[in-house]
Amino acid sequence: MEQRRFGNTGLTVSALGYGAGHIGRPEMTEQEAEQILHTVLDLGITLIDTARGYGLSEERIGRHLAHRRQEFVLSTKVGYSVEGYEDWTGPTITAGIDRALKTLHTDYLDIVHLHSCPLEVLQQGDVVEALVRAEEAGKIRVAAYSGENEALQYAIDSGAFGSLQFSVNICDQRVIDNGLKLAYEHELGVIAKRPLANAPWRFAERPVGEYAEEYWVRLQEMGLSPGELEWDEFALRFTAFLPGVSTCIVGTSRIENLKRNAEILKKGSLPSGVVREVREAFAAKDWEWVGQI
Repeated sequence: MEQRRFGNTGLTVSALGYGAGHIGRPEMTEQEAEQILHTVLDLGITLIDTARGYGLSEERIGRHLAHRRQEFVLSTKVGYSVEGYEDWTGPTITAGIDRALKTLHTDYLDIVHLHSCPLEVLQQGDVVEALVRAEEAGKIRVAAYSGENEALQYAIDSGAFGSLQFSVNICDQRVIDNGLKLAYEHELGVIAKRPLANAPWRFAERPVGEYAEEYWVRLQEMGLSPGELEWDEFALRFTAFLPGVSTCIVGTSRIENLKRNAEILKKGSLPSGVVREVREAFAAKDWEWVGQI
């Protein structure tokens, strides 16, 4: 598994990361969660991304991987749902970090994001200050922001964050020429989420109400074809090798999918001509196709 420099944070991460939302679902058994988490590390995937809002995810990572803590970079997200605290306040950030440390059975968190924090909250400053104080105290190694569009731009301009997480894929490209480019110039770590664009090619008809609906609409408008490749390989190789992307997180509950994604990354970037065609197809139809949260 290719390992990459994570901006100027001093961290190194695998080109493929694991989005740990699936293991937080109650229908997954403890044995299944344990097996997939250990397979992640055994494949050389060294970035695991979770969040306060991912059900049992943090708890299970702490339970099953505490003894392998030195083998991976741990990324989580805070800002809400801490009992006794109002969402999106400085004290909530501090309490959320302390709770995550306990739940994940660790003395430090590598990367902590403000999870889709609204622009107006960022501008108030107290949540950012609380995150920076946690970094200064050694509770976290990198203060980070996860979000899109105007809020993402503000986060970059603020200079307060060492890394970013945002959507970037074949159906969500507007960020490539602004947020991703700026992150690269400022040497920020970048976690690309939704690199498979929620796999809209699974649906023969518009999946109304599904998470993939907006991307399905865009894919139809763009008229893209993966050629001789499978859609998942086409999409993943496009995102993972964009300049500035440190790692891209893919979530799954199936070990065979994990192994397939790892094999796909070994093939490297799509040919430059294909990448250009994908970029041109998006630009030709981009009618306010903003980043999807």
